[in-house]
Amino acid sequence: MNKKYRVGILGATGTVGQRFAQLLENHPQFEITALAASDRSAGKTYAEATNWKLATQMPENVKNIKVQPIEPMLDCDVVFSSLPSDAARDAEISFARAGYPVISNSSAFRMDADVPLLIPEINAAHLALIETQKQKRGFERGFIVTNPNCAAIVVAPALYVLQQNFGVEAVIVTTMQAISGAGYPGVASLDITDNIIPFINTEEEKLEAETKKILGEINRAADFSISAQCNRVPVVDGHTACVRVKLKNKTDAEEIKRALINFSALPQELKLYSAPEKPIVVREEPDRPQPRLDRDAGRGMTTTIGRILPDAVFDWKFVALSHNVIRGAAGAAVLNAEMLAAKNLI
Repeated sequence: MNKKYRVGILGATGTVGQRFAQLLENHPQFEITALAASDRSAGKTYAEATNWKLATQMPENVKNIKVQPIEPMLDCDVVFSSLPSDAARDAEISFARAGYPVISNSSAFRMDADVPLLIPEINAAHLALIETQKQKRGFERGFIVTNPNCAAIVVAPALYVLQQNFGVEAVIVTTMQAISGAGYPGVASLDITDNIIPFINTEEEKLEAETKKILGEINRAADFSISAQCNRVPVVDGHTACVRVKLKNKTDAEEIKRALINFSALPQELKLYSAPEKPIVVREEPDRPQPRLDRDAGRGMTTTIGRILPDAVFDWKFVALSHNVIRGAAGAAVLNAEMLAAKNLI
């Protein structure tokens, strides 16, 4: 934990880029030394270029850093990417080719067979793909590691626990996703106020495919079926998912709760800085979890589960919630970087 890594952020002025700046302030391992954004921001200080939208103040350590174009060579050891997918594909590959470890929040490479789609509590073993990736793509020191879609990361932890303890045969997920997931300015107020939008472009496909990749083996997706419906709702932060699951082995509610409550993994064992003490919290109240009350659990890194009940069609149903911009985006990427550092991969 003694070494300080110099960090660059791609897409630094956007919503997730701002959250990176917030989460990395006073981080014991990572120090922001470079910020990059679009041409309209390049050449300005971060304070001048950024329309800061978080409730906390912009960290002093980034205000006067000059924003640079999104291209190597940035003065840093590691790159965090919060670029839109269309821009990320070329940019992230160019940084990896130039020797930078790229820890990405973008969807551009998530489903590539040689790219780890990482939740450290679940599939740290998938980091073995880095060597395959380097050989396949001709990278010397650089590589790309991604974190999942912000909806997939809501349901994956609980499904992993169920899979490990009871086996999973089929899953149906209905999400209620916060407007911050659309970035800024996001969804027009006259579209989302007093409304639910039952469509988020490509979200259902991402949730289905990414969850199976995360919960599968290195080169084989998980063998259960999963169907998702994704909705945008008028909540600022915090994605909620209503999940129904068919299990391979019979169990009862108390066994399920016990497995979820007792779940702990490598990030907790290693005491990684961003790892929550409890990756999963189970609420017993009949009306929890709720975004406003539960999204900040574990500094926004804990998944909250509630309403664990028998299901008349499948076996069990429950509600899951996590903070989509922290656990589902910037915080997930920072935890991934901490895991890479712990394994001496950066």
